[in-house]
Amino acid sequence: MNYIEHIGKYFRMLGQVFKRPQKGSVFRESLVKELDDLGNKSLGIAAFIAFFVGGVVAIQTALNVNNPLIPKYLIGFATKRSIILEFAPTFIAIILAGKVGSFITSSIGTMRVTEQIDALEVMGINSLNHLVLPKIIATVCFYPFIIAIAMFLGIFGGYVAGNLTGLFSTTDYIFGVQLEFDPFLVLYAMIKTMVFAFVIATIPSYHGYYVKGGSLEVGRASTQAVVWTSVVIILLNYFLTQMLLS
Repeated sequence: MNYIEHIGKYFRMLGQVFKRPQKGSVFRESLVKELDDLGNKSLGIAAFIAFFVGGVVAIQTALNVNNPLIPKYLIGFATKRSIILEFAPTFIAIILAGKVGSFITSSIGTMRVTEQIDALEVMGINSLNHLVLPKIIATVCFYPFIIAIAMFLGIFGGYVAGNLTGLFSTTDYIFGVQLEFDPFLVLYAMIKTMVFAFVIATIPSYHGYYVKGGSLEVGRASTQAVVWTSVVIILLNYFLTQMLLS
């Protein structure tokens, strides 16, 4: 199957996804479950990675800013910009693409190969709407919250690294973090996050929904979903940066 056919099937799938749910109570129950599975259970790994990478960014910046003519507060400024602009919205999204994307593909793919999706269709239920729409809403609504926490913990990780290593003073670091704060950069990061969240929910769902075969094919589909989700995130990151910041 060529790429154009895959793209066409993907957008046809979205047309079925965004239909009104047939039973509001069932949809709300599914949404709460997806918020826990895709959002709440992803918070820990995102927070852990953000904290330590923030510390690493601050230490590496401090080690490279060894010229006495360069003010030390630029360490905090560079760490803040790096975390807000790229690390939190983009790299955390790629990490979540691996964790969440494989889970979505395997769960929907297992339902496909065990004919549970066929059973939903026989009962007259729009299976795409029932399975995918709660995942989209859960990720788009919850991931900005995860990224906001990752931003804070990344910058805080740099602060802690300064205290532990003594490479720079906390006063200089805090001054650099506060220097030239632009609220639009946070908005830019949140826009990217919501776009990436939509991709993380839909591309793995596509690979899981249309998988054919058995458990081996489900594993292969999960791998393909993670790869293509990461590729699309990187491409969208380039175009969104070009449109929003240039």
